[in-house]
Amino acid sequence: MFTATDLSTLSTAERWAEIVRQLDGLIGDEPDPVANLANAAALLFHSLPDLNWAGFYLMRGGELVLGPFQGKPACIRIPVGRGVCGTAVAEARTQLVEDVHAFPGHIACDAASNSELVVPVIVGGEVVAVIDLDSPTPGRFTPDDATGGEALAALLARRVAFSAL
Repeated sequence: MFTATDLSTLSTAERWAEIVRQLDGLIGDEPDPVANLANAAALLFHSLPDLNWAGFYLMRGGELVLGPFQGKPACIRIPVGRGVCGTAVAEARTQLVEDVHAFPGHIACDAASNSELVVPVIVGGEVVAVIDLDSPTPGRFTPDDATGGEALAALLARRVAFSAL
């Protein structure tokens, strides 16, 4: 049985290190990628303060398609190069957006979202998915969040069988 650790007293960097450690333990020897991404989304949503959405978009047929998540229903398909998620894929780099309403081409899946962090998951030089975190608070995400998200993406790239999705 999984028991979450209280992360409320940790710094942002320490919190992310603990999330990565906990997810590594949750994945264990589980081969199912959907189960692993579902647990990752739940862990993120319940471990990071001030989120209104946490989840994944998966590359399918040249576009992003909604994957496991926690939060309100979301956009199902996002073209590469559009919005924060599509830009993360097109540029193959993390997008830390303090004000999504000022982001060119922002796609408003939830009007309550005001800031966003999107981290690409890269396997074999190709973006296979993105981690998408939304907050109702402008400027919610910091460079430490981006670094932590990138560490989580690296773990997922090593441990999740994206090719089986």
